Amino acid sequence: MAGIYTVSQVNAYIKNMFVQDYALGRISIKGEVSNCKYHTSGHIYFTLKDGKGTLSAVMFASQRMGLSFRLQEGQQVVATGAVDVYERDGRYQLYAKSIELDGKGELYRRFEELKKELEEMGMFAAEYKQPIPKYAKKIGVVTASTGAAIRDIMNITARRNPYVQLVLYPALVQGEGAKYSIVRGIRTLDAMGLDVLIVGRGGGSIEDLWAFNEEMVARAIFECSTPVISAVGHETDVTIADYAADFRAPTPSAAAELAVFDYCQFQSDLAGYRNALSSRMGRKLDWQKSRLEQYRLRMKLKDPVRQIREKRQHLADLEEQMERAMESKLRDRRHRLALLAGRLHGLSPLEKISGGFGFLTDESGRRIAGVNQVKPGDGLEIRVRDGRIRARVL
Repeated sequence: MAGIYTVSQVNAYIKNMFVQDYALGRISIKGEVSNCKYHTSGHIYFTLKDGKGTLSAVMFASQRMGLSFRLQEGQQVVATGAVDVYERDGRYQLYAKSIELDGKGELYRRFEELKKELEEMGMFAAEYKQPIPKYAKKIGVVTASTGAAIRDIMNITARRNPYVQLVLYPALVQGEGAKYSIVRGIRTLDAMGLDVLIVGRGGGSIEDLWAFNEEMVARAIFECSTPVISAVGHETDVTIADYAADFRAPTPSAAAELAVFDYCQFQSDLAGYRNALSSRMGRKLDWQKSRLEQYRLRMKLKDPVRQIREKRQHLADLEEQMERAMESKLRDRRHRLALLAGRLHGLSPLEKISGGFGFLTDESGRRIAGVNQVKPGDGLEIRVRDGRIRARVL
């Protein structure tokens, strides 16, 4: 009975065969680059192909030091490295250590020739580009009915604006007859008077996307009276349709974002603006009310009736102050008058006379204070308490 082996044992055996083969340990392989992917880790995964077959290949990040150009779809290259088996999956691939350009692939050459021809004809000129309407209500989509592109477009449209109508033309986007199907879709939807068209598909190799590099597709897009958004492949994929369209979106999802007005976000923004406006109006109204109250108080302070009342009160206060000042002044003068009267009374001759003294004057009324003021025979007048006595000096 023959032995029974596990899958891993068989894979290990085949890997050992590859390792022992000297020719596969260092080999240079010529082919056209396809399905080229730059991984976030820095590794490059791609396929080498010719007219009869394909070979998977990888260049690890540690080997990229010797790569002097960016690996792209359609390039004809010579990759040098080792062919070995990836034991876990049981498949073999080329582990490239160096890659050199060996001329451009046939598809890439055709792409460049058609691009140059159409560009010289003016089909890519900016003056022929139509603006994409901001508020599209009816959007036509030319793509496969079962692909990821239409699902992404439908999901984004439903999320952004449920009132937008999508019209799908289920076209072939790959293989024989794809270019005719795409052209029919563009012309059919263009005749329906829609607001904008999205023409595209998901990502793939240059062969998968080739229908969008056909001249008849580019001409159909250029002749379309409806604005066209091209959305073919991933962001790094560029086709002739992208150049001919009025606008290029990097992905179908991005095309939907561009074509569909975000009504939900608009409602949210509008509510925000409404609240902000209401808040600002409230603050403005409060500020104006405060100013009005200030003006009211100012007017109240400057009210003529109030002014007259205040002036009257002030006048009354001044009158009272003046009366008090006059009374104080009179009291002071009365007091001084009383003092002076007392002093005058004390000095009055009449006061002296009333005390038993006499007041002696000559005939002319001049007071005589001493004997040297008179001589014998002069007339005298003596004033006493109850009368006057005339006398003569002996």
